[in-house]
Amino acid sequence: MRKGLKRKDRAELITFYIGNTLCGIDITDIQEINKQTTNLTWVPRAPEYVVGVLNLRGMIVTVVDIGKKLGLNPLETGKHSRNVIVHYKDELVGILVDQVSEVISSDADDIEPAPANLGGVQGEYFSGVLKTDRKLIGILDVHRALSDD
Repeated sequence: MRKGLKRKDRAELITFYIGNTLCGIDITDIQEINKQTTNLTWVPRAPEYVVGVLNLRGMIVTVVDIGKKLGLNPLETGKHSRNVIVHYKDELVGILVDQVSEVISSDADDIEPAPANLGGVQGEYFSGVLKTDRKLIGILDVHRALSDD
């Protein structure tokens, strides 16, 4: 089993696109997926990848343009864009993505180490890759991708 996955024998991933890169996040890291991608409150002096904050049922959630954070093109929000709310440290963080795809379930043993460069993103942000019949899914390490290091 690869680092970043919590189950011993199965991997369940929510998949989504950042530009043309298909990524997945372990389902246990996700609080919810919502459509609130606009009308966010701007945060002065925040890093450039922070789009703003939103009030999610009384909780303040920082929203991040994950494409910009990973050094890809900034996200252009559209009708398929979503805000994937993930658990990060002791808070919730929203990750803006171009489109949510599907839930993939696979044997954890089918996950291979991430290559040094995956879809233009440094492999350090990924805990592994899952090859299916039709696609390659980079498994995003949420904690490493959102860290300030």
